[in-house]
Amino acid sequence: MPDTYLRGNTIIGEGCEIGPSTIITDSKIGDRCKVLMSVLESAVLEEDVSMGPFAHLRKGAYLSRGVHMGNFGEIKNSTLAQGVKMGHFSYIGDADIGENVNIGAGVVTCNFDGQKKNRTEIGANAFIGSDTMLRAPVKIGEGAYTGAGSVVTHDVPAHTIVAGVPAKPIKKEKESKLKITKK
Repeated sequence: MPDTYLRGNTIIGEGCEIGPSTIITDSKIGDRCKVLMSVLESAVLEEDVSMGPFAHLRKGAYLSRGVHMGNFGEIKNSTLAQGVKMGHFSYIGDADIGENVNIGAGVVTCNFDGQKKNRTEIGANAFIGSDTMLRAPVKIGEGAYTGAGSVVTHDVPAHTIVAGVPAKPIKKEKESKLKITKK
């Protein structure tokens, strides 16, 4: 599309829609991806990824098959597994995100402690509520939920709901009750 720039060692698969107003540098994009008004630097997209507008993938961003990344999101040195949904206005840095995780609006992985970068791990099928701050290093268990506006400073066990500042467990559910319904 117009005003799109492909720089360095960039590879784009078949059936993709790239642009308008997109800059891609040293990145690999799989088949059937849609990249709208975004910037990619040393990133990898597998097949069927959609992103933008105004998304930014920095060095080390890896989006697996079927990931959706909405507007004004940024990802650095992180892997998003198959089926992750990251709506908008979020920053994911130095993180490993499991399959089918939902990342709400305004989520931030607080990865820098003033001295070094720390990693965040989120298990498969977790639901990270809007405006959640995840202070790394932290692990969110499989199927866990965070309430909107939570500040998570400690690991969250699998299938546990946490909320508050700082986030505390409010309920532990059976796996079947916490499944996110996909449409």
